[in-house]
Amino acid sequence: MLSREELLQEARRSKIAALREAGVDPFGTRFADRRLMGDLAREYAAASAEELDAAAIPVRVAGRVVSQRSHGKAGFAHLQDGSGRLQLYLRLPELDDTASLVWDQLDLGDIIGAEGVLMRTRTGELTVKTATLTMLTKALRPLPDKHGGLKNVEQRYRARHLDLLVNPESRAVFEARTRIVSSLRRTLDEMGFLEVETPVLGPVAGGAAARPFLTYHNALERELSLRIATELHLKRLVVGGMERVYEIGRVFRNEGLSTRHNPEFTSLEAYQAYADYHDMMDLTERLVQNAALAANGSLQAGEIDLTGPFRRVTMAEAVKEATGIDVLALGSSGNPQEDARAVRAAAEAAGYTVEATTWGGMLAELFETYAEDRLIQPTFVIGHPVETSPLAKRNPADPRLTERFELYVQGRELANAFSELNDPEDQRRRFEQQLAQRQAGDEEAHPMDEDFLAALEVGLPPTGGLGIGVDRLVMLLTGAPSIRDVILFPTLRDR
Repeated sequence: MLSREELLQEARRSKIAALREAGVDPFGTRFADRRLMGDLAREYAAASAEELDAAAIPVRVAGRVVSQRSHGKAGFAHLQDGSGRLQLYLRLPELDDTASLVWDQLDLGDIIGAEGVLMRTRTGELTVKTATLTMLTKALRPLPDKHGGLKNVEQRYRARHLDLLVNPESRAVFEARTRIVSSLRRTLDEMGFLEVETPVLGPVAGGAAARPFLTYHNALERELSLRIATELHLKRLVVGGMERVYEIGRVFRNEGLSTRHNPEFTSLEAYQAYADYHDMMDLTERLVQNAALAANGSLQAGEIDLTGPFRRVTMAEAVKEATGIDVLALGSSGNPQEDARAVRAAAEAAGYTVEATTWGGMLAELFETYAEDRLIQPTFVIGHPVETSPLAKRNPADPRLTERFELYVQGRELANAFSELNDPEDQRRRFEQQLAQRQAGDEEAHPMDEDFLAALEVGLPPTGGLGIGVDRLVMLLTGAPSIRDVILFPTLRDR
Protein backbone atom coordinates (compact mmCIF):
# COMPACT_ATOMS: atom_id res chain seq x y z
CA MET A 1 0.00 0.00 0.00
CA LEU A 2 1.42 3.37 -1.01
CA SER A 3 1.97 6.09 1.56
CA ARG A 4 0.26 9.47 1.24
CA GLU A 5 3.46 11.05 -0.07
CA GLU A 6 3.95 8.25 -2.61
CA LEU A 7 0.36 8.75 -3.83
CA LEU A 8 1.01 12.48 -4.23
CA GLN A 9 4.16 11.77 -6.21
CA GLU A 10 2.29 9.35 -8.49
CA ALA A 11 -0.34 12.04 -9.14
CA ARG A 12 2.40 14.53 -10.02
CA ARG A 13 4.05 12.03 -12.35
CA SER A 14 0.72 11.68 -14.15
CA LYS A 15 0.63 15.45 -14.60
CA ILE A 16 4.18 15.38 -16.00
CA ALA A 17 3.03 12.78 -18.52
CA ALA A 18 0.03 14.91 -19.47
CA LEU A 19 2.24 17.95 -20.05
CA ARG A 20 4.66 15.98 -22.22
CA GLU A 21 1.85 14.42 -24.22
CA ALA A 22 0.63 17.94 -25.02
CA GLY A 23 4.14 19.01 -26.07
CA VAL A 24 4.89 21.06 -22.96
CA ASP A 25 8.29 20.44 -21.35
CA PRO A 26 7.72 20.06 -17.57
CA PHE A 27 11.37 21.01 -16.96
CA GLY A 28 11.83 24.13 -19.02
CA THR A 29 14.79 26.27 -19.98
CA ARG A 30 15.88 29.82 -19.17
CA PHE A 31 13.33 32.54 -18.51
CA ALA A 32 15.01 35.77 -19.56
CA ASP A 33 14.24 39.38 -18.66
CA ARG A 34 12.34 38.51 -15.49
CA ARG A 35 11.83 41.10 -12.78
CA LEU A 36 12.47 40.37 -9.10
CA MET A 37 9.25 40.48 -7.13
CA GLY A 38 10.78 42.39 -4.24
CA ASP A 39 11.98 45.07 -6.67
CA LEU A 40 8.51 45.40 -8.17
CA ALA A 41 6.92 45.68 -4.73
CA ARG A 42 9.28 48.50 -3.77
CA GLU A 43 9.15 50.33 -7.08
CA TYR A 44 5.36 50.41 -7.32
CA ALA A 45 4.48 50.52 -3.60
CA ALA A 46 2.86 53.95 -3.97
CA ALA A 47 1.21 53.41 -7.36
CA SER A 48 -2.59 53.45 -7.28
CA ALA A 49 -4.85 51.02 -9.15
CA GLU A 50 -5.81 53.76 -11.59
CA GLU A 51 -2.16 54.68 -12.27
CA LEU A 52 -1.24 51.05 -12.90
CA ASP A 53 -4.22 50.51 -15.20
CA ALA A 54 -3.31 53.61 -17.21
CA ALA A 55 0.38 52.68 -17.50
CA ALA A 56 -0.21 49.01 -18.43
CA ILE A 57 3.31 48.11 -17.27
CA PRO A 58 4.44 44.78 -18.83
CA VAL A 59 6.37 42.41 -16.55
CA ARG A 60 7.80 38.91 -16.57
CA VAL A 61 8.22 37.13 -13.24
CA ALA A 62 9.22 33.62 -12.25
CA GLY A 63 9.18 31.73 -9.00
CA ARG A 64 7.77 28.88 -6.93
CA VAL A 65 4.02 28.48 -6.52
CA VAL A 66 3.20 28.83 -2.81
CA SER A 67 -0.58 29.26 -3.10
CA GLN A 68 -3.19 28.57 -5.77
CA ARG A 69 -6.95 28.81 -5.97
CA SER A 70 -9.70 29.13 -8.57
CA HIS A 71 -12.86 31.17 -8.08
CA GLY A 72 -15.31 30.81 -10.93
CA LYS A 73 -13.64 32.10 -14.07
CA ALA A 74 -10.74 33.64 -12.11
CA GLY A 75 -7.54 32.03 -10.90
CA PHE A 76 -5.17 33.32 -8.24
CA ALA A 77 -1.70 32.19 -7.22
CA HIS A 78 1.27 33.51 -5.32
CA LEU A 79 4.78 33.11 -6.66
CA GLN A 80 7.87 33.36 -4.46
CA ASP A 81 11.41 34.14 -5.62
CA GLY A 82 14.52 35.01 -3.68
CA SER A 83 13.39 38.60 -3.13
CA GLY A 84 9.77 38.13 -2.07
CA ARG A 85 6.38 37.03 -3.34
CA LEU A 86 3.77 38.42 -5.74
CA GLN A 87 0.20 37.51 -6.65
CA LEU A 88 -0.93 36.35 -10.07
CA TYR A 89 -4.46 36.94 -11.35
CA LEU A 90 -5.72 35.01 -14.39
CA ARG A 91 -8.92 35.27 -16.43
CA LEU A 92 -9.15 31.52 -17.06
CA PRO A 93 -11.36 31.59 -20.23
CA GLU A 94 -8.94 34.04 -21.85
CA LEU A 95 -5.83 31.85 -21.47
CA ASP A 96 -4.34 30.14 -24.51
CA ASP A 97 -4.17 26.35 -24.62
CA THR A 98 -0.66 26.11 -23.18
CA ALA A 99 -1.29 28.47 -20.27
CA SER A 100 -4.60 26.74 -19.55
CA LEU A 101 -2.90 23.33 -19.50
CA VAL A 102 -0.14 24.58 -17.19
CA TRP A 103 -2.77 26.00 -14.80
CA ASP A 104 -4.76 22.76 -14.80
CA GLN A 105 -1.66 20.65 -14.06
CA LEU A 106 -0.23 23.07 -11.49
CA ASP A 107 0.71 22.02 -7.93
CA LEU A 108 2.13 23.87 -4.95
CA GLY A 109 5.91 23.87 -5.21
CA ASP A 110 6.04 24.03 -9.01
CA ILE A 111 8.26 26.70 -10.54
CA ILE A 112 6.64 28.71 -13.31
CA GLY A 113 7.10 31.86 -15.34
CA ALA A 114 4.32 34.39 -15.83
CA GLU A 115 3.92 37.33 -18.17
CA GLY A 116 1.36 40.11 -17.95
CA VAL A 117 0.78 43.65 -16.70
CA LEU A 118 0.78 45.08 -13.22
CA MET A 119 -2.49 45.84 -11.49
CA ARG A 120 -3.82 46.35 -7.99
CA THR A 121 -6.74 44.29 -6.67
CA ARG A 122 -9.72 45.63 -4.75
CA THR A 123 -7.91 44.72 -1.53
CA GLY A 124 -4.92 46.81 -2.64
CA GLU A 125 -2.54 43.93 -3.38
CA LEU A 126 0.02 44.43 -6.16
CA THR A 127 -0.70 41.72 -8.72
CA VAL A 128 0.32 40.54 -12.17
CA LYS A 129 -2.69 40.26 -14.49
CA THR A 130 -1.34 37.22 -16.25
CA ALA A 131 -1.68 36.42 -19.95
CA THR A 132 0.80 33.54 -20.34
CA LEU A 133 2.21 30.83 -18.08
CA THR A 134 5.38 28.81 -18.68
CA MET A 135 6.17 25.60 -16.79
CA LEU A 136 9.79 25.77 -15.70
CA THR A 137 10.07 22.93 -13.15
CA LYS A 138 7.41 20.45 -12.10
CA ALA A 139 8.00 19.54 -8.44
CA LEU A 140 7.67 15.82 -7.69
CA ARG A 141 7.58 16.24 -3.92
CA PRO A 142 5.10 18.52 -2.16
CA LEU A 143 6.15 21.35 0.11
CA PRO A 144 5.61 20.93 3.86
CA ASP A 145 2.04 21.60 4.96
CA LYS A 146 1.53 25.36 5.33
CA HIS A 147 -0.16 24.93 8.70
CA GLY A 148 2.21 22.34 10.20
CA GLY A 149 5.20 23.82 8.40
CA LEU A 150 8.68 22.47 9.08
CA LYS A 151 9.00 23.04 12.80
CA ASN A 152 10.91 19.95 13.92
CA VAL A 153 14.42 21.24 14.53
CA GLU A 154 16.25 18.16 13.29
CA GLN A 155 14.14 18.02 10.12
CA ARG A 156 15.07 21.63 9.46
CA TYR A 157 18.78 20.80 9.71
CA ARG A 158 18.49 17.66 7.56
CA ALA A 159 16.31 19.30 4.88
CA ARG A 160 17.70 22.82 4.80
CA HIS A 161 16.28 23.39 1.32
CA LEU A 162 12.77 22.99 2.72
CA ASP A 163 13.61 25.02 5.81
CA LEU A 164 14.68 27.96 3.63
CA LEU A 165 11.54 27.69 1.51
CA VAL A 166 8.98 27.66 4.31
CA ASN A 167 10.66 29.39 7.26
CA PRO A 168 11.46 33.04 6.43
CA GLU A 169 13.31 33.46 9.75
CA SER A 170 15.86 30.81 8.73
CA ARG A 171 16.50 32.54 5.42
CA ALA A 172 16.94 35.83 7.28
CA VAL A 173 19.65 34.30 9.48
CA PHE A 174 21.69 33.16 6.49
CA GLU A 175 21.23 36.43 4.66
CA ALA A 176 22.56 38.15 7.80
CA ARG A 177 25.47 35.71 7.85
CA THR A 178 26.43 36.75 4.33
CA ARG A 179 26.37 40.42 5.35
CA ILE A 180 28.49 39.65 8.43
CA VAL A 181 31.18 37.78 6.48
CA SER A 182 31.22 40.51 3.82
CA SER A 183 31.67 43.10 6.57
CA LEU A 184 34.61 41.21 8.07
CA ARG A 185 36.31 41.12 4.69
CA ARG A 186 35.54 44.74 3.94
CA THR A 187 36.93 45.98 7.26
CA LEU A 188 40.17 44.03 6.88
CA ASP A 189 40.59 44.97 3.22
CA GLU A 190 40.15 48.65 4.07
CA MET A 191 42.87 48.31 6.71
CA GLY A 192 45.36 46.95 4.19
CA PHE A 193 45.14 43.25 5.06
CA LEU A 194 45.59 40.74 2.23
CA GLU A 195 43.24 37.77 2.03
CA VAL A 196 45.14 34.52 1.43
CA GLU A 197 44.50 30.79 1.31
CA THR A 198 46.48 28.19 3.23
CA PRO A 199 46.43 24.36 3.02
CA VAL A 200 43.54 22.36 4.41
CA LEU A 201 45.60 19.15 4.33
CA GLY A 202 48.98 18.93 6.03
CA PRO A 203 51.38 16.62 7.84
CA VAL A 204 50.91 18.46 11.17
CA ALA A 205 47.65 19.88 12.55
CA GLY A 206 48.86 22.82 14.63
CA GLY A 207 47.87 26.27 15.78
CA ALA A 208 45.35 25.14 18.40
CA ALA A 209 44.73 22.57 21.11
CA ALA A 210 42.37 20.15 19.37
CA ARG A 211 42.15 16.60 18.09
CA PRO A 212 42.39 16.52 14.27
CA PHE A 213 40.68 14.45 11.62
CA LEU A 214 43.16 12.13 9.93
CA THR A 215 43.16 10.90 6.35
CA TYR A 216 45.52 8.99 4.07
CA HIS A 217 47.00 10.20 0.79
CA ASN A 218 47.41 7.17 -1.47
CA ALA A 219 49.85 8.69 -3.98
CA LEU A 220 52.12 10.14 -1.28
CA GLU A 221 51.67 7.07 0.93
CA ARG A 222 51.42 9.20 4.04
CA GLU A 223 48.93 10.20 6.69
CA LEU A 224 47.70 13.79 6.60
CA SER A 225 45.50 15.87 8.90
CA LEU A 226 42.70 18.29 8.17
CA ARG A 227 43.69 21.66 9.60
CA ILE A 228 42.51 22.65 13.06
CA ALA A 229 43.64 26.26 12.58
CA THR A 230 45.29 28.44 9.94
CA GLU A 231 47.71 30.13 12.35
CA LEU A 232 51.06 28.52 11.62
CA HIS A 233 50.89 28.98 7.85
CA LEU A 234 49.71 32.58 8.18
CA LYS A 235 52.61 33.43 10.49
CA ARG A 236 55.02 31.96 7.94
CA LEU A 237 53.61 34.48 5.46
CA VAL A 238 54.39 37.28 7.92
CA VAL A 239 57.94 35.92 8.13
CA GLY A 240 57.96 36.14 4.34
CA GLY A 241 57.18 39.86 4.42
CA MET A 242 53.38 39.83 4.01
CA GLU A 243 52.85 42.13 6.97
CA ARG A 244 49.04 42.04 7.14
CA VAL A 245 47.28 38.83 6.15
CA TYR A 246 44.00 37.11 6.92
CA GLU A 247 42.02 34.05 5.97
CA ILE A 248 38.34 33.20 6.37
CA GLY A 249 37.88 29.48 5.94
CA ARG A 250 36.78 26.13 7.25
CA VAL A 251 38.71 24.39 9.99
CA PHE A 252 38.06 20.90 11.32
CA ARG A 253 38.22 19.55 14.86
CA ASN A 254 37.40 15.98 15.83
CA GLU A 255 35.32 16.94 18.85
CA GLY A 256 31.84 16.43 20.23
CA LEU A 257 28.61 17.98 19.01
CA SER A 258 26.80 20.64 21.00
CA THR A 259 24.94 23.91 20.59
CA ARG A 260 28.38 25.60 20.39
CA HIS A 261 30.44 22.99 18.56
CA ASN A 262 30.32 21.58 15.04
CA PRO A 263 33.21 19.42 13.75
CA GLU A 264 33.75 21.85 10.87
CA PHE A 265 33.30 25.56 11.35
CA THR A 266 34.38 28.89 9.89
CA SER A 267 37.29 30.77 11.38
CA LEU A 268 38.72 34.22 10.69
CA GLU A 269 42.41 34.58 11.50
CA ALA A 270 44.32 37.83 10.94
CA TYR A 271 47.99 38.71 11.60
CA GLN A 272 49.59 42.14 11.73
CA ALA A 273 53.34 42.72 11.90
CA TYR A 274 54.73 45.24 14.39
CA ALA A 275 51.57 44.99 16.52
CA ASP A 276 50.62 43.26 19.78
CA TYR A 277 47.52 41.98 21.54
CA HIS A 278 46.41 45.49 22.47
CA ASP A 279 46.19 46.31 18.76
CA MET A 280 44.24 43.09 18.28
CA MET A 281 41.71 44.19 20.92
CA ASP A 282 41.11 47.39 18.95
CA LEU A 283 40.80 45.39 15.73
CA THR A 284 38.39 42.93 17.33
CA GLU A 285 36.09 45.70 18.55
CA ARG A 286 36.09 47.27 15.11
CA LEU A 287 35.34 43.97 13.35
CA VAL A 288 32.51 43.00 15.72
CA GLN A 289 30.93 46.45 15.68
CA ASN A 290 31.03 46.74 11.89
CA ALA A 291 29.55 43.26 11.58
CA ALA A 292 26.74 44.20 13.96
CA LEU A 293 25.92 47.27 11.89
CA ALA A 294 25.94 45.18 8.71
CA ALA A 295 23.67 42.53 10.21
CA ASN A 296 21.23 44.62 12.23
CA GLY A 297 21.92 48.31 11.63
CA SER A 298 22.76 48.86 15.31
CA LEU A 299 25.30 48.00 18.01
CA GLN A 300 22.67 46.22 20.09
CA ALA A 301 22.29 42.43 19.85
CA GLY A 302 19.35 41.63 22.09
CA GLU A 303 20.51 42.50 25.60
CA ILE A 304 24.15 42.72 24.49
CA ASP A 305 25.64 46.21 24.14
CA LEU A 306 28.45 46.30 21.58
CA THR A 307 29.17 50.03 21.67
CA GLY A 308 32.45 49.53 23.56
CA PRO A 309 35.01 49.93 24.79
CA PHE A 310 34.61 46.32 25.91
CA ARG A 311 35.43 45.51 29.53
CA ARG A 312 38.92 44.12 30.21
CA VAL A 313 39.61 41.74 33.10
CA THR A 314 42.43 39.32 33.91
CA MET A 315 41.70 35.60 34.10
CA ALA A 316 42.80 35.63 37.75
CA GLU A 317 40.43 38.52 38.53
CA ALA A 318 37.54 36.67 36.88
CA VAL A 319 38.31 33.54 38.93
CA LYS A 320 38.52 35.57 42.14
CA GLU A 321 35.17 37.24 41.35
CA ALA A 322 33.55 33.85 40.78
CA THR A 323 35.17 31.73 43.50
CA GLY A 324 36.99 34.03 45.91
CA ILE A 325 40.28 32.20 45.19
CA ASP A 326 43.27 34.49 44.55
CA VAL A 327 45.26 32.24 42.23
CA LEU A 328 47.92 34.87 41.53
CA ALA A 329 48.73 35.28 45.22
CA LEU A 330 48.91 31.49 45.61
CA GLY A 331 51.40 31.22 42.76
CA SER A 332 54.13 33.50 44.04
CA SER A 333 56.47 31.08 45.86
CA GLY A 334 58.72 30.51 42.86
CA ASN A 335 58.30 26.73 43.21
CA PRO A 336 55.85 25.41 40.58
CA GLN A 337 54.95 22.28 42.54
CA GLU A 338 54.36 24.23 45.75
CA ASP A 339 52.24 26.80 43.88
CA ALA A 340 50.10 24.03 42.38
CA ARG A 341 49.57 22.42 45.78
CA ALA A 342 48.55 25.78 47.25
CA VAL A 343 45.93 26.38 44.56
CA ARG A 344 44.54 22.86 44.92
CA ALA A 345 44.28 23.20 48.70
CA ALA A 346 42.51 26.58 48.39
CA ALA A 347 40.09 25.23 45.79
CA GLU A 348 39.22 22.18 47.87
CA ALA A 349 38.78 24.29 51.01
CA ALA A 350 36.31 26.48 49.08
CA GLY A 351 34.43 23.44 47.75
CA TYR A 352 35.75 23.49 44.18
CA THR A 353 37.29 20.59 42.25
CA VAL A 354 40.32 20.85 39.97
CA GLU A 355 41.85 18.11 37.87
CA ALA A 356 44.80 20.00 36.33
CA THR A 357 48.26 19.32 37.75
CA THR A 358 50.03 22.65 37.13
CA TRP A 359 49.45 26.13 38.56
CA GLY A 360 48.58 27.58 35.16
CA GLY A 361 46.41 24.63 34.24
CA MET A 362 44.45 25.09 37.48
CA LEU A 363 43.97 28.80 36.79
CA ALA A 364 42.57 28.01 33.34
CA GLU A 365 40.37 25.19 34.65
CA LEU A 366 38.88 27.29 37.43
CA PHE A 367 38.13 30.02 34.92
CA GLU A 368 36.52 27.70 32.37
CA THR A 369 34.48 25.83 34.97
CA TYR A 370 33.33 28.58 37.28
CA ALA A 371 33.89 32.02 35.72
CA GLU A 372 33.42 32.15 31.96
CA ASP A 373 29.65 31.59 31.93
CA ARG A 374 29.25 34.73 34.10
CA LEU A 375 30.71 36.96 31.36
CA ILE A 376 27.55 38.09 29.57
CA GLN A 377 28.45 41.53 28.22
CA PRO A 378 31.54 41.73 25.93
CA THR A 379 34.66 41.13 28.03
CA PHE A 380 38.31 40.76 27.05
CA VAL A 381 39.89 38.20 29.39
CA ILE A 382 43.67 38.75 29.53
CA GLY A 383 46.51 37.19 31.52
CA HIS A 384 46.32 33.57 30.31
CA PRO A 385 48.87 31.12 31.76
CA VAL A 386 51.83 29.93 29.69
CA GLU A 387 50.77 26.27 30.06
CA THR A 388 47.62 26.82 28.02
CA SER A 389 49.07 29.33 25.54
CA PRO A 390 51.93 27.60 23.71
CA LEU A 391 52.01 30.12 20.83
CA ALA A 392 51.73 33.39 22.81
CA LYS A 393 54.50 35.74 23.96
CA ARG A 394 55.20 35.81 27.70
CA ASN A 395 54.12 38.84 29.69
CA PRO A 396 57.38 40.59 30.68
CA ALA A 397 55.79 41.78 33.93
CA ASP A 398 54.79 38.23 34.95
CA PRO A 399 56.47 35.38 33.01
CA ARG A 400 53.88 32.89 34.30
CA LEU A 401 51.36 34.60 32.04
CA THR A 402 51.14 35.51 28.36
CA GLU A 403 50.08 38.50 26.28
CA ARG A 404 46.84 36.89 25.22
CA PHE A 405 43.14 37.66 25.37
CA GLU A 406 39.92 35.87 24.71
CA LEU A 407 36.72 37.79 24.04
CA TYR A 408 33.70 36.42 25.89
CA VAL A 409 30.08 37.33 25.18
CA GLN A 410 27.06 35.55 26.65
CA GLY A 411 29.38 33.23 28.52
CA ARG A 412 31.10 31.85 25.43
CA GLU A 413 34.39 32.51 23.71
CA LEU A 414 34.07 34.57 20.54
CA ALA A 415 37.68 35.52 19.76
CA ASN A 416 41.22 34.58 20.77
CA ALA A 417 44.36 36.66 20.20
CA PHE A 418 48.04 36.87 21.14
CA SER A 419 51.13 38.90 20.96
CA GLU A 420 52.68 36.14 18.91
CA LEU A 421 55.66 34.26 20.30
CA ASN A 422 58.57 35.06 18.00
CA ASP A 423 61.45 33.60 20.06
CA PRO A 424 62.19 30.27 18.32
CA GLU A 425 64.01 28.80 21.32
CA ASP A 426 61.18 29.60 23.70
CA GLN A 427 58.76 28.23 21.10
CA ARG A 428 60.73 24.96 20.92
CA ARG A 429 60.61 24.60 24.71
CA ARG A 430 56.84 25.19 24.66
CA PHE A 431 56.41 22.57 21.94
CA GLU A 432 58.52 20.13 23.95
CA GLN A 433 56.29 20.69 26.99
CA GLN A 434 53.24 20.11 24.80
CA LEU A 435 54.87 16.99 23.36
CA ALA A 436 55.34 15.63 26.89
CA GLN A 437 51.65 16.20 27.57
CA ARG A 438 50.82 14.48 24.30
CA GLN A 439 52.93 11.46 25.19
CA ALA A 440 51.15 11.36 28.54
CA GLY A 441 47.85 10.88 26.73
CA ASP A 442 46.60 14.41 25.96
CA GLU A 443 45.38 14.04 22.35
CA GLU A 444 44.74 17.81 22.09
CA ALA A 445 48.26 18.89 23.08
CA HIS A 446 50.12 20.76 20.34
CA PRO A 447 52.43 18.60 18.20
CA MET A 448 56.05 19.43 17.40
CA ASP A 449 56.29 21.34 14.12
CA GLU A 450 59.88 21.57 12.90
CA ASP A 451 58.95 23.39 9.68
CA PHE A 452 57.29 26.17 11.66
CA LEU A 453 60.27 26.40 14.00
CA ALA A 454 62.57 26.72 10.98
CA ALA A 455 60.44 29.62 9.72
CA LEU A 456 60.61 31.32 13.14
CA GLU A 457 64.39 31.03 13.06
CA VAL A 458 64.39 33.16 9.90
CA GLY A 459 62.73 35.86 12.01
CA LEU A 460 59.12 36.73 12.77
CA PRO A 461 58.69 40.44 13.51
CA PRO A 462 56.68 41.39 16.60
CA THR A 463 53.18 40.38 15.51
CA GLY A 464 49.63 40.51 16.79
CA GLY A 465 47.39 37.61 15.82
CA LEU A 466 43.62 37.25 16.07
CA GLY A 467 41.12 34.43 15.59
CA ILE A 468 37.33 34.89 15.54
CA GLY A 469 34.75 32.11 15.42
CA VAL A 470 32.53 33.34 12.59
CA ASP A 471 29.68 30.97 13.41
CA ARG A 472 29.55 32.14 17.03
CA LEU A 473 29.63 35.75 15.88
CA VAL A 474 26.63 35.04 13.65
CA MET A 475 24.87 33.35 16.58
CA LEU A 476 25.42 36.46 18.68
CA LEU A 477 24.22 38.93 16.04
CA THR A 478 21.16 36.92 14.94
CA GLY A 479 20.10 35.59 18.34
CA ALA A 480 20.42 31.97 17.16
CA PRO A 481 20.46 29.50 20.08
CA SER A 482 22.57 26.82 18.37
CA ILE A 483 25.53 26.77 16.01
CA ARG A 484 23.47 24.46 13.78
CA ASP A 485 21.06 27.33 13.19
CA VAL A 486 23.82 29.37 11.49
CA ILE A 487 25.54 26.59 9.48
CA LEU A 488 23.61 25.70 6.36
CA PHE A 489 24.51 22.01 6.49
CA PRO A 490 25.61 21.07 10.02
CA THR A 491 27.12 17.71 10.90
CA LEU A 492 24.44 15.38 12.30
CA ARG A 493 24.31 11.90 13.75
CA ASP A 494 22.88 9.07 11.62
CA ARG A 495 19.10 8.98 11.61
